[in-house]
Amino acid sequence: MASVQLFAENWPLASGNCELRTTNCELRMPYFLFKSEPGVYSFDDFLRDGETVWDGVTAPAAVKHLREMKPGTKWIFYHTGDERKAVGTGSVLSVDATDPKVPVVRVKAGKRLKHPKTLAEIKAQKLFARSPLLLIGRLSVVPLTKEQWEWFLA
Repeated sequence: MASVQLFAENWPLASGNCELRTTNCELRMPYFLFKSEPGVYSFDDFLRDGETVWDGVTAPAAVKHLREMKPGTKWIFYHTGDERKAVGTGSVLSVDATDPKVPVVRVKAGKRLKHPKTLAEIKAQKLFARSPLLLIGRLSVVPLTKEQWEWFLA
């Protein structure tokens, strides 16, 4: 729970009425950003494959986010490395958290973003000022608010 407390303390909730968890402690955010080095697995690879298992995630906070996802969770595909750009979308098909340290998350490719967003553009938005995306730069699975999700799609 330490990572959730960290987010609750350091991440302003959009319009003040969004909560991180429901009353029975289920994760409430249906939007995330997944990071990938394009030389390892790019959005083009994802589109070609159509579906894949999102793996290789080892950071405890990122693993926790994956483990708590539900089918239908939507996410932004972000290229790290030299590119540093949000380029597309995806959605979660299934989550098998039988092994809580290595959840098996099957994901489906969405679409290319009409207007890919660079890290510089993200940093320029007040919407992301206290987001884990900027505060915890090495976190590979990052929660997003609905407003942040909509900004990426605009």
